[in-house]
Amino acid sequence: MFSYPSGLSVSTRALITLTTALQRSRNQLGTRWRRLAVGDQALLALAHLRKGETYADLAAGFTVGTTTAFRYIREAVDALAAAAPTLEQAIEIALRKAFVILDGTLLRMDRVGMASGRDRPYYSGKWKCHGMNVQVIADPMGRLIWASPALPGARHDMGAAREHGIIDALTAARVQVVADNGYRGAGPGFELPQRRRAADPDTAQRRRLSQSQREVNAAHAAQRGPGERANALLKNWRVLRKIRCCPHRTTALVNAVQVLILAG
Repeated sequence: MFSYPSGLSVSTRALITLTTALQRSRNQLGTRWRRLAVGDQALLALAHLRKGETYADLAAGFTVGTTTAFRYIREAVDALAAAAPTLEQAIEIALRKAFVILDGTLLRMDRVGMASGRDRPYYSGKWKCHGMNVQVIADPMGRLIWASPALPGARHDMGAAREHGIIDALTAARVQVVADNGYRGAGPGFELPQRRRAADPDTAQRRRLSQSQREVNAAHAAQRGPGERANALLKNWRVLRKIRCCPHRTTALVNAVQVLILAG
């Protein structure tokens, strides 16, 4: 196998954050010697997270065994995930914003068993694929504030947000929230778009929105639009574009990427 030099579009702060977390982990373990220095291990993990490089390719590039590359990356992900912010910390940041944007995103995956219907909890009827549901809180500019732990993709956004305690926390803190129709019924603090009127009993067709209602929806979409940037920031790390590990490791990956995004 051949190796070649390549670039990595990651900020220096992200590299320093990961290097510091790994050094702290090594100190706690009392590590005396490793095949790679802590800086090289951080670079190895960043290449996997940012570019989605396989363990075999990274092992060849860093002249280590494939199993060693796997262990180094797993250690780095766990070290970063331990430093992920909590929902309480996210609420403190949200209180300083005019409003926040709440949205759900699906991380596609193919590591689910298809026998005996075991894949059903992970199948999203909306996106027609398997994946993991992640709830994302962003500020009005689309900058990431918090990403939730991952749940199976069949979970509805409203149910996932309630299970994580996001709805109750935002309501208790009286934070103004802009969200889509998937969060209808969340409470008075949530601004949602106008829905089409109830079906006409004679024709069984939904009545069209009025001109003023369409204008309100257009203004709401302009407010909610930047929230997609936070979702794009997460998926800009290729390891999250398609999960190829155990579904139970998805939360650790999301938290690790979240820490690197906030550090950068």
